[in-house]
Amino acid sequence: MRAENSATPPGAIAAGSPSTDTPATSANDAPADGTSGAGASPRGGVVLAGLGVVAFSLTFPSTVWGLETFGPWSLVALRTLLAAVIAGGALLAGRVALPERAHWPGLAVVASGVVIGFPILTTLALRTSTTSHAAVVVGLLPLTTAAFSALRTGVRPPRAFWLAALAGAGVVIAFTLSQSGGALSGGDPYLFGALLVCAAGYTEGGRLAGVMPGRHVVGWALVLSLPLAVAGAAVALPLEPVRPTPHGVIGLLWVAAGSTVLGLYVWYRGMAEIGVPRASQLQLAQPLLTLLWSYFLLGEQVPTAAPVASVAVLVCIAVTQRAGRARRGNPSHRAKSPFGHRLVDKDRHP
Repeated sequence: MRAENSATPPGAIAAGSPSTDTPATSANDAPADGTSGAGASPRGGVVLAGLGVVAFSLTFPSTVWGLETFGPWSLVALRTLLAAVIAGGALLAGRVALPERAHWPGLAVVASGVVIGFPILTTLALRTSTTSHAAVVVGLLPLTTAAFSALRTGVRPPRAFWLAALAGAGVVIAFTLSQSGGALSGGDPYLFGALLVCAAGYTEGGRLAGVMPGRHVVGWALVLSLPLAVAGAAVALPLEPVRPTPHGVIGLLWVAAGSTVLGLYVWYRGMAEIGVPRASQLQLAQPLLTLLWSYFLLGEQVPTAAPVASVAVLVCIAVTQRAGRARRGNPSHRAKSPFGHRLVDKDRHP
């Protein structure tokens, strides 16, 4: 049996060459305009990406449940440990070859931002913040990621994009201040820090997804985090009391297997079927879904301003997506990813 390589097959990417201005013609290539590729099932892709959004929207309520049993540091360590074991088992079963040495620094950024930093900071925030409040603040993540991407790659979205991004930022800041009497609450610094580290991880992960399948990026980032997760669990569990409850166990299992592993897998598969632009539109529903889960699962009284702020943020993000799609419609941009590579669907390669 041949080992599956994490690297791109030779010639799949023609970064910086004249051929990057020619749309990909391979049947396995993901079209740059966001339409489904040859042989793809658009309806199935929408379902898969939608399931990913639902999985992500349950992360905050599940974290609150997990905190009923575990301390914040123990919960994050165990979450990462379980997810890494699952991801490592999948890579081993698929006989996936190790990434090239040049990719490991990027994987370390993904691991520190998405796998470790974001869970730690949001878990600490949820000790004092409600899930509805956190959902609206983290709804700014797509805009934060776009800013990191522009700084990292030099790609400049059109003016309409940034106007909508600034409007969304204003809504989020106004909401957080109004809910805390004109000052930041105790959990807000953690939430804004989570935005920064996660955006950095997403940006670097997007770059790596240009040279290896997205599921491999997530899998190797989790495996890279395994030693730290083991050490963290060994230190935190004796220091933080564990009070076993059904909610706590369910919460831990979901954030590890549901949000981190299953959610990311179906999300990447959905993007492979319908393209990144269409899939990203589905993720706009995530803050509102989290608000609904916080009401039904946690019994939180959702503030009146929270749904209003969420809708306003979603409108702003929708405008940014529309502006970005219009830019990609230009023939000079259609065949390139935001990182200058030709758009090739690595998740559809065997």
